[in-house]
Amino acid sequence: MTVLLDRDGPVTVISLNRSEKLNAWTAGMRERLIELLRESGADPEVGAVVLTGAGRAFCAGQDLGETAAIDPDDHAASDAWIDGFDRLYRAVLDLDKPVVAAVNGVAAGSGFQFALLADLRIGHAGVRMGQPEVLSGIPSITGIWAMWNILGRAKTTEFALTGRLVHGAEAERLGLLTRLVGEGEVLAAAIAQAKELAGLPAGAVALTKGRLRELEREALADSVAAAKKVHAAAYASGEPQREMTRFLKGRGK
Repeated sequence: MTVLLDRDGPVTVISLNRSEKLNAWTAGMRERLIELLRESGADPEVGAVVLTGAGRAFCAGQDLGETAAIDPDDHAASDAWIDGFDRLYRAVLDLDKPVVAAVNGVAAGSGFQFALLADLRIGHAGVRMGQPEVLSGIPSITGIWAMWNILGRAKTTEFALTGRLVHGAEAERLGLLTRLVGEGEVLAAAIAQAKELAGLPAGAVALTKGRLRELEREALADSVAAAKKVHAAAYASGEPQREMTRFLKGRGK
């Protein structure tokens, strides 16, 4: 099973479980995540959700082996790929319950964006976070949206154009992480934080999160529309497919 569900009292723990691939996800994994997030939102016994990954990664982002095969002329496939992320991101944002990311290792690309959707993010000094999509020929469009409110224009531009990953201390300083703990304490600290949040008045939490969601809804819709247009142009050029194939061949050596 590539996505696991566990419970610790009022907290649901959802874990990506593909450690041999640094939890790089496929469309099927994201659909399963959507199901579990919606189930957690509907369960009256769940007061908060923790997101994490198995092994030494939170999520390395898209499995390039899946997207490298997209036909340059297949705009529908490119749009469907973006729509899948739209559904996933909205499944996180639509939760009226607090969400804590236990960032136990690398969080890159769409995995980095996924972590930034959490209300709070706990990691350790060895964590590496960033938006390296441009290095694989993939434009960072939803990534710009995910980073903007945290990093502002200057740092968002830097992350989107350079593909640089930052370690835990810098990530905390920039606001990408809420708090640093010891490497072996990340999940326990995230669960403890989630339990604390689950004990707060649920109505006030839900209304607060609802307002935060309102502030992001229009920007996300605009980002998704832009991503479809930009990714269609990118994939039509064949550049992402060439760069991803080159990366996969290099990794296989």
